[in-house]
Amino acid sequence: MVLHRTYLVGWRRLQRNSTSTVFSVANGHQTRWFRNPPRLHQIPRHHTHKTYVNERPWIYSAAALLVGGAGYIAYQNYQPFRHTCLAAIRCSRVAGAAIIGAIDYKLTFTRHYDTENQYADAVSQCHKRSAERVLRALLANGGIFIKLGQHMASLIVLPREWTGTMRPLQDQCEPTPYEDIEKLFESDMGASIDELFDDFDPNPIGIASLAQVHIGTHKPSGRRVAVKLQHPHLAEFCDIDMEMVEVTLGWIKYWFPEFEFTWLADEMRQNLPKEMDFIREDNNAARATKDFEGMRTSLYIPEVIISTKRVLIMEFIEGGRVDDLQYLAKNNIDRNKVALELSRIFSQMVFVNGWFHADPHPGNLLIRPAIRHSHSPYNFEIVLLDHGLYFDLGDQLRVNYGRFWLSLIASSSPSVQADRRKYAELVGNIGPDLYPVFEAAITGRAAMEGSWDDAGDVAFKRASGLIDMTPQTEEEMEAIRNAVVAQDGLIISVFDVLRRVPRRVLMVLKLNDLTRSLDNALATTHSNIRIFLITAKYCAFAVWEDERKQAADSIRTRGLLSLSLFRDYFGAWWKYESSYLKFLLIESFLDLQAASVKVKAWFKGLRQRGLAGAREAAAGLTIV
Repeated sequence: MVLHRTYLVGWRRLQRNSTSTVFSVANGHQTRWFRNPPRLHQIPRHHTHKTYVNERPWIYSAAALLVGGAGYIAYQNYQPFRHTCLAAIRCSRVAGAAIIGAIDYKLTFTRHYDTENQYADAVSQCHKRSAERVLRALLANGGIFIKLGQHMASLIVLPREWTGTMRPLQDQCEPTPYEDIEKLFESDMGASIDELFDDFDPNPIGIASLAQVHIGTHKPSGRRVAVKLQHPHLAEFCDIDMEMVEVTLGWIKYWFPEFEFTWLADEMRQNLPKEMDFIREDNNAARATKDFEGMRTSLYIPEVIISTKRVLIMEFIEGGRVDDLQYLAKNNIDRNKVALELSRIFSQMVFVNGWFHADPHPGNLLIRPAIRHSHSPYNFEIVLLDHGLYFDLGDQLRVNYGRFWLSLIASSSPSVQADRRKYAELVGNIGPDLYPVFEAAITGRAAMEGSWDDAGDVAFKRASGLIDMTPQTEEEMEAIRNAVVAQDGLIISVFDVLRRVPRRVLMVLKLNDLTRSLDNALATTHSNIRIFLITAKYCAFAVWEDERKQAADSIRTRGLLSLSLFRDYFGAWWKYESSYLKFLLIESFLDLQAASVKVKAWFKGLRQRGLAGAREAAAGLTIV
């Protein structure tokens, strides 16, 4: 009975001191642990240990506190330990989202569906689910992971569910606390914010994945300036975050080889250090300004006053977003001209300068009324911001890309179709099997005649060339949904295109997407092919310049009086002049059509709501 009494005393003490039901019965060196109390007759009589319950539970609490305290101290003071903890957490978020998404795709593609519509809906929902999982992981990690999502948002060959889900990452960035910003500024500039600025606003006017922007008055110059400050934590975690991205994407490639995104990690590894160096951004802005020097252009690049690696002080520009129709209407700015001027600016960069802004999105573009002594041919200026990342195009790649565009513009024929595939391979490393996907990515439309190996059994008529393209119909949109987004195996083809296309060309595709999306956002009244014609004019000029140089270089071998040289030179010149004149005539006709649409909208608005309604209708603010 001593045994039973000892057990009961211990059990009552355990009930008073702890909610746990775990206790032990010991015999010599052996201990048996129970989750629930055994009945008294179940305890062996030969167990003679007097204490069967741990009577000192505070030991475990103290040990837990000790371990937790040691971990906290190590986290705060020992950088490798802190990096290891954060790496495990941040990597698990992205890896979990990516692997679950890959499994989701596998299951979706292998299920049986009764109709094509059910299959298309299932794939679309899978795209959306997977994108939202990745979005939540990227937002939780922040920093470089936000930049990763922004890259994904700009990959126009990805399904729209992905790009649309990732697009909010351009605006959903958390600000760095002002105290941390003050420390970074003083560390880099050798002076405090109060010493260099008056009226410095502690609340940022813009927050990006790598930096945030404040405004203030620069004391030495007396000018109103924008101060771009890098997020302080980026430098500390840049390398480890990049390693996590590479490891995560490597896992996905290992387990799901068809979902291969390691090229994206390579791209970020090369480009992020460039974007994080504001001295490089200063140099890029200066070079871009020089490239457009002496030209009649609406482009304006803010002047940089001071630059360090993590701090950039530049001229403050007050304006509106380039796609803000309310702002354009208030300042009497023609939205059609804005869309066309954007196309001219980026076409000049790509096809003539061979050096272009590689991070284009509406947040990096402002518009304002033209100031005094402006070089703009219109009553507005387009302000280009964030010059951290530029790419160059070698002469051969630049000219071949121009020839590719001209082949897309031309009417379809066996020779034109052969040229399209030839230059797609020279420009994008794209063979005949992936050509239709590549063409759709560039044009933003279903592939044209001769691109797909079908018998023409489609619900809409394919265009012969870009000039022949009519406004997109519901039948074409349905074909895109079924044949480009949900077609079995095509999502793998999209990944294959992304892997093969050179990074420079992929960045050029971002520019194409920007001009098309802004043309749509601005509710322009001209034809959807109008901006393609501007691109074609710059392509024709680039090809003519190249052929002219080749003719000049051949004078040494062929002689100045060579008839073949004369024939080649004037043949190239006539081809350029005739095509340029053709594009100019089509442009004039389309501009007249666009003007007539605005006039009709003005009169409809006038009848419905008077002068105010007429102005709003002509500005695209209301649908009449």
